[in-house]
Amino acid sequence: MSSRMAGATLLRHLGPRLFAAAEPASGLAASARGIMPAAARIFPARMASTEAAAPHAKQEDDAASPQAAATPEQQNKKPVVSYWGIEPRKLVKDDGTEWPWFCFRPWDTYRPDTSIDVAKHHEPKALADKVAYFVVRSLRVPRDLFFQRRHASHALLLETVAAVPPMVGGVLLHLRSLRRFEHSGGWIRALMEEAENERMHLMTFMEVTQPRWWERALVLAAQGVFFNAYFVGYLISPKFAHRFVGYLEEEAVESYTEYLKDLEAGLIENTPAPAIAIDYWRLPADARLKDVVTAVRADEAHHRDANHYASDVHYQGMTLNQSPAPLGYH
Repeated sequence: MSSRMAGATLLRHLGPRLFAAAEPASGLAASARGIMPAAARIFPARMASTEAAAPHAKQEDDAASPQAAATPEQQNKKPVVSYWGIEPRKLVKDDGTEWPWFCFRPWDTYRPDTSIDVAKHHEPKALADKVAYFVVRSLRVPRDLFFQRRHASHALLLETVAAVPPMVGGVLLHLRSLRRFEHSGGWIRALMEEAENERMHLMTFMEVTQPRWWERALVLAAQGVFFNAYFVGYLISPKFAHRFVGYLEEEAVESYTEYLKDLEAGLIENTPAPAIAIDYWRLPADARLKDVVTAVRADEAHHRDANHYASDVHYQGMTLNQSPAPLGYH
């Protein structure tokens, strides 16, 4: 009985606040106006902040209203209005057209140095070098059996693996720099540049071919195993890790050389170069797939030299921060 009386008393006091009459209106607006005053009496601070934000939201709607007549393409490209004041930069190409890529900017583009010696090879002498070389060469057997002459599919898998070591090395050097309160000599940035460059290779070949479901599954498994293995290997011996990548890049150079041979022999159609490749490497507008593969091979040759150089630094008893990094080395 006491609980019933308490409930009645509570309802008598809160009833006028919760169920106060509102001015008559129709539709959703009426519901909003009827609920808002009642809720505001109970949660004044919360509703005050909402009401204060309402005029600002209306101003944004009013400011966006002139865009209502824009084409569907323009509406899809309309930048998100940011509360934090972040506005996308309006970039254009050299010909004045809008820059179409979000994954890289005009200042990230470059012309590949195709004059680099693609036949250069580091002869293994130390035991660690011989082990690294043997491991990399042994990977050719499953590669040849699995991909045979499907060079584009092989490039997809190769780039998903090749982009892992520089990212792992860059992260570990970053953590080392923080732990030891020391500079990195530019090597963090150099390795991150290499990782981004390898990822752009992948984005380019995604325009040439699409991976099958079992190739995606293979990439998933290979990345999981290789990331952890290389992480541990880099912690144990950075000179071995960089030498291993140097030999891995040598294999990449050979693979793209075989790709070029089949293109030149007409075994693979020399299709027009993807638009992303033309903008990234500043290729001519009429560039073909052969030009793209040539640019990628040149990049891999530079990565080969950079990693062999990093390993040599360690072999000479120094750390990487004691030798300047090859920044912008393409």
